[in-house]
Amino acid sequence: MLSAQFLATALIVVLAPGTGVIYTLMLSLGQGRRAALPAALGCTLGIVPHLGAAILGLAALLHSSALLFQIVKFAGVAYLLYLAWQAVRQGGALSIGAKPGHDGFVRIATRGALINILNPKLSLFFLALLPPFLSGNPGTATAEMALLGAVFMGLTFVIFLGYGLFAAAARDRLLTSARAMAWLNRGFAAVFAGLGLRLALERA
Repeated sequence: MLSAQFLATALIVVLAPGTGVIYTLMLSLGQGRRAALPAALGCTLGIVPHLGAAILGLAALLHSSALLFQIVKFAGVAYLLYLAWQAVRQGGALSIGAKPGHDGFVRIATRGALINILNPKLSLFFLALLPPFLSGNPGTATAEMALLGAVFMGLTFVIFLGYGLFAAAARDRLLTSARAMAWLNRGFAAVFAGLGLRLALERA
């Protein structure tokens, strides 16, 4: 059940920079504080299908079906490469500019959700993370996994929002020149492309 050990493990996992963190940082740098909330919320909601799959046992199916895993994986790879292109393309949806962009709440949140939904490793991650912290009572296993998953999602939202607000606060200091913005865009594009390549090399 919920324990200090689980909280510490979840905290370490959430704090580690990943695709969702990079997305939240970039949107908040590019569009300011208004983008931090939907980016963090979207990335958090993208966890729900994987958590549900782990609770219902569907994650094991994803692990055992090479074809299904590859389909979801390469959809995720394609999406990450698309985000890399949007970061480096002038006027792209993720491009950081001198003036904040004007993407709507739903669009920002949807992109964030897709980042996690299209990562099949998340289902396997929850399948591995949650069971060691269960009480061992089969009758309460589903409820316990749901509780642990909800706590993990809560930590994800709070920490990602913190990352976003920090990036938004640093926006004016970081975006001091066109050259700095260009290098930031290239850097974020390289990170998205690198994460896409890493995902492409993952195996079920």
